[in-house]
Amino acid sequence: MASKDFYELLGVERGASPDDIKKAYRRLAKELHPDRNHEKDAEQRFKEVNEAYDILSDEQKRAAYDRFGQAGLDGQAGGGAGFGFANFGASFADVFDDLFGEFRGRQRPGGGNARTRGADMRYNLEISLEESFHGRTTQIRVPTSATCDTCQGSGAAENSRPQTCTTCNGVGRVRAQQGFFTIERTCPGCNGAGQVIKNPCKTCAGSGRVRKEKNLSVAIPSGVEDGTRIRLAGEGEAGVRGGSPGDLYIFLSVSAHRLFQRDGKNLYVRAHIPMVTASLGGHIEVPGVDGSRSRVAVPPGTQSGKQFRLKGKGMPSMRNNDPAGDLVVQATIETPMNLNKKQEELLRQFAAAGETRTTNPESEGFLEKLKEFWDDLKGS
Repeated sequence: MASKDFYELLGVERGASPDDIKKAYRRLAKELHPDRNHEKDAEQRFKEVNEAYDILSDEQKRAAYDRFGQAGLDGQAGGGAGFGFANFGASFADVFDDLFGEFRGRQRPGGGNARTRGADMRYNLEISLEESFHGRTTQIRVPTSATCDTCQGSGAAENSRPQTCTTCNGVGRVRAQQGFFTIERTCPGCNGAGQVIKNPCKTCAGSGRVRKEKNLSVAIPSGVEDGTRIRLAGEGEAGVRGGSPGDLYIFLSVSAHRLFQRDGKNLYVRAHIPMVTASLGGHIEVPGVDGSRSRVAVPPGTQSGKQFRLKGKGMPSMRNNDPAGDLVVQATIETPMNLNKKQEELLRQFAAAGETRTTNPESEGFLEKLKEFWDDLKGS
């Protein structure tokens, strides 16, 4: 280690400012920390970088190093504050807080984490297809945790207030030096809150929150689809001891409809058409989900599966200026049932008149394919 240059280890110039030195150290410490970097020489390099930072971050040690090199650190020209792991441990602990405090949720002294944001909540709401089409405003009742009105969320009884924990000085965590590393754990005196309540509120037992039901108004926009999520900011559970509340998420499900099926913005409806109307042509009426009626022309010879598309008769779009979807009518040809004698006789006369490829193209074509299939089997 004695032969290595501290400035070179941190990758800075000799005239670098304290801020530049700290930034360089933070970058290298994150890169080389043994918990993140498992390369063979990472731990050794990590120790060297820490030693370099300990020297260059101390004004007196840096001055001695700049003037005398490594020799100036052994006795510091009689100063009596030579380099050692005890002093290094203290300086490293401060920078360690800056580097990794964000991952542990640790706060600086005096802050603690007594104020904690409330949890987000979920509410499942089922609506009909008609409600999805028109949109609506509905009222819901949500069981939740609300801020205690008696103590205003502080958790302390009247004429008292939470006090800073003397064990951790309000930090919420305590640490101990164990050799090279600083070990930190949740403060046992306040359970990480940073504050203790010696005289708790009788209404909420010191939690700052009470259970209650809230009545909320939810505006459902037109065109919402199954699975749409609506966020109500600040309507979740109340925060702990004055912390900000969470959010409430409304998850919408659209119930199945007896007539319509939905695919995105388009609606599909099955129309049963009498055989005579399908054969000779005519008109049918189909409903819209908004209660309207549309007249659809059925051309002669309409077959089952034929689709008629009505532009703009589907679901509205949630995006501004986007056109509405279409209503797709799928024809299903109904075969007559329960015929009387006269109807049967008419059908027999129709059959006797001869069925040709012109009047029955699909069935005639199928019979020909079937004949070819049997001929091939006989030939093989």
